[in-house]
Amino acid sequence: MFLCYIDESGTSAIPGNTSHFVLAGLSIPIWEWKNFETDILKIKSDFALEDSEIHTAWILRSYLEQTRIAGFEAMNYADRRSAVLRERRRELLRLQTAGGGRRYKQVRKNYIKTEAYVHLTHNERKQFIEEVAIKISNWGSARLFAECIDKIYFDPTKTSRTVDEQSFSQLVSRFEQYLQITNNYGGSQTNFGILIHDNNETVAKRHTELMKQFHRGGTLWTKIKNIIETPLFVNSELTSMIQIADLCSYSLRRYLENEEDWLFKHVFKRADRKDGKVVGIRHFTDNCTCEICNNH
Repeated sequence: MFLCYIDESGTSAIPGNTSHFVLAGLSIPIWEWKNFETDILKIKSDFALEDSEIHTAWILRSYLEQTRIAGFEAMNYADRRSAVLRERRRELLRLQTAGGGRRYKQVRKNYIKTEAYVHLTHNERKQFIEEVAIKISNWGSARLFAECIDKIYFDPTKTSRTVDEQSFSQLVSRFEQYLQITNNYGGSQTNFGILIHDNNETVAKRHTELMKQFHRGGTLWTKIKNIIETPLFVNSELTSMIQIADLCSYSLRRYLENEEDWLFKHVFKRADRKDGKVVGIRHFTDNCTCEICNNH
């Protein structure tokens, strides 16, 4: 049995506020699940993040209040946290006194999303995420699948599919083909797979219906023989491997949009390959010389 954990980065809306939408799935064999969970917990523990979600985009943001605290880097974790929370309370009170409104709500949301990480400097947070990415790169039995869509070149009227539907169909097809290939290596045991997705009510309904269609008639590229059930939807806060899929999708999008490769170069090592070519990840675009396109 193989578990494929799925998460996205960017918005599937056209034009939306990102140029790319990435849907990524990280497949791991079920017998490695505990080992990989232990790997991630060890790194979390090193940074006092044992009970915290790895939400890569929020972790890597700059927290301006840290720059206003004298001697912040020399403080211990507890004092850093206390100082940051004090600065944040002061800023929320200032915004509330000034009339609150949209700015207050946005800042408050940012503070809630990043509170678990405020004891770490920006460099420490980058180090944490890179250590996780390096660990992923060494998971030899893991395979990364992804559809990375440059929305400038995507025409829903030609594909008769939305960006989200196209991405999900491609990811399911590649995971299914991977399972079929592993079955051809010999032996009498059939390898099955199941999809585990970050929980989102709208996405859950749409992807469940799509998967039912795929089970009945296949995708445009393959019949579904080895993926069982419809996707399971779980809370990412409670599941480390969904958080790892989030890191992978973020890394792919940031590479394609900003040419940032410090995370990409690690996670791309886990892209599914056949005969030396990357078959698990595609960049849907035009006239591109990125690493994904060059190796596809």
